[in-house]
Amino acid sequence: MKAISRDLTWTPFLSLLRREVARFMKVIAQTVVTPIVNSTLYMMIFGVSLGQQIHLEGDIPYLAFLIPGLVMMACLNNAFQNSSSSIISSKFSGDLEDLRASPLSLNQIIWALNIAALMRGLMVGAITFLVGQAAYLFTFHELLPVAHPFILFVYLILGALAFASIGICVAFWAKNFDQMSAVGGFVLLPLIYLGGVFFSVDHLPPFWKTVSMYNPLLYMINGVRFGILGTSDVPTAWALPVSIAATIVTMAFARRVIGRGNFQRW
Repeated sequence: MKAISRDLTWTPFLSLLRREVARFMKVIAQTVVTPIVNSTLYMMIFGVSLGQQIHLEGDIPYLAFLIPGLVMMACLNNAFQNSSSSIISSKFSGDLEDLRASPLSLNQIIWALNIAALMRGLMVGAITFLVGQAAYLFTFHELLPVAHPFILFVYLILGALAFASIGICVAFWAKNFDQMSAVGGFVLLPLIYLGGVFFSVDHLPPFWKTVSMYNPLLYMINGVRFGILGTSDVPTAWALPVSIAATIVTMAFARRVIGRGNFQRW
């Protein structure tokens, strides 16, 4: 009886997780080729061409400063896109109603969606990092060393889970694809850019630097930067608690949204 109970608990969860992974693997050109092209353009234009004219404290090459930000940006964007597009497409096709009738708890639904989004985010982040390593090798004839691999991995996981949860919330709220795209383009993308992907907050005017300190993405992005370079624009003692708190809050919102969400077909 216990074995049957475990099967009833885990089989639906694993089935949903496999479906979500298979869904983004079917569009492998979108999940792999597009990040390679985008990352290469960012590296060549900002890191290699313009980066030679930018001088940072500690004699850190601008390309080395840029790579962690692009890795985190790619991870966050793809985690958000995976969970949100899954919910939106299920709304459109009517498949979302099946989740309510399935033997899945709210936590299992959230974790299945979030783990699949995490896998896509980590995969695209790894691809971006490899492209960055190629650009760094081409420019400086050596590979960029990773100072703290474990810390790097922790912040990537936290960021991906947070943005996957945000994607769930936005997808349940949105009534069409335009609304979802508007949130991604006018809210989340500016927060990522202002989180220090392309610049150090130390170079901002005092007012804008203070405003940036209230952006949780600043701490997540600098956590990845600390994991790769061993240096950060924000105190490392604050970065991890803020990142953990942001992830917990967004996952709690996602659970609440799914519990009270509209499962009806468009």
